[in-house]
Amino acid sequence: MRVSLARFLLILCLALGIGQLGQVAYYHAKAWVAGKLIARAWQETLQGEVQARPWPWADTWPVAAIEVPRLAVKQIVLSGDNGSVLAFAPGQTEHSQTGLDIISAHRDTHFRFLQQLQVGDEIILRKPGNSVHYQIQSLTVVDQRDFQIDPGLFYDQQEPAMVSLMLVTCFPFDGLRAGGHERFIVLAEAKI
Repeated sequence: MRVSLARFLLILCLALGIGQLGQVAYYHAKAWVAGKLIARAWQETLQGEVQARPWPWADTWPVAAIEVPRLAVKQIVLSGDNGSVLAFAPGQTEHSQTGLDIISAHRDTHFRFLQQLQVGDEIILRKPGNSVHYQIQSLTVVDQRDFQIDPGLFYDQQEPAMVSLMLVTCFPFDGLRAGGHERFIVLAEAKI
């Protein structure tokens, strides 16, 4: 009787372990395929297609690519910043204003590299038809409950041509719980 129970428990543990490995493999394969589809949609966008969706049911499309040469980072940015967008790539908030692009991503995936940025680093934001080179001006942690985006904080109202870029992610980078109220903000201004 004991041998049968031990055998049953062994088979059950093996089945559960194989199931868990299969689930992990599925998520990695899904992320890999999504990355390829997003890259293809970005190329279609660069060729002039408007709102080139990575897959037919997607509620987002590529709007830009962000590069940090010092860290060899290159990522495609999608339209929107809701959870379904941020699961696949950084997202440009629909609330971006003239002169201020706001891009957010998860701290433990696409924006993990933000913790390695330094004031003075260059960021390149490529959009169809143009590229803007930015220089990081500040790295700040804020409590999102007390933080309001005021364009006047980011560019001189007297010089409306000044273009700014804000990258936002949750903080701390190694936090055990997702969410929280702290946000890590990178502010960069266009190089002249």
